[in-house]
Amino acid sequence: MIYFWISLVVVLTFIEAITVNLTTIWFVASGLVALLISFVTDNVFIQFGVFSVLGVAFLILTKPILEKWMKKADEKTNLDRILDMKGLVTETITPSMTGEVKVDGKLWTAIAKENLKKGDFVRILKIDGVKLIVEKWED
Repeated sequence: MIYFWISLVVVLTFIEAITVNLTTIWFVASGLVALLISFVTDNVFIQFGVFSVLGVAFLILTKPILEKWMKKADEKTNLDRILDMKGLVTETITPSMTGEVKVDGKLWTAIAKENLKKGDFVRILKIDGVKLIVEKWED
């Protein structure tokens, strides 16, 4: 069983190395503990029990902590600053047809759930790809 646990730890380590998504790291650790247990006892049920219980326990107890620690802060881009800004409709927008909005000195394709005519002011709600999602500006 010693060779089985060594092989399992190597395979799980390889999987973790190529995925880098914290998928098997907990079972690598529990596999190492099971390997150590295999030096003490030949009972396969105890070894697999230790491997399974520790793997799941490590997963449940440490994954949220590690994910929080490894999480990157959302980086705002220059485009995010136009959200909630006031824009000017330069081409009519209907729910079934895109139009154009000028905001921050730039022209954008825009969509809306309502009819907006040229000259209306709009609030930028969201950026969806290269289109703005807008609504009529309410003072």
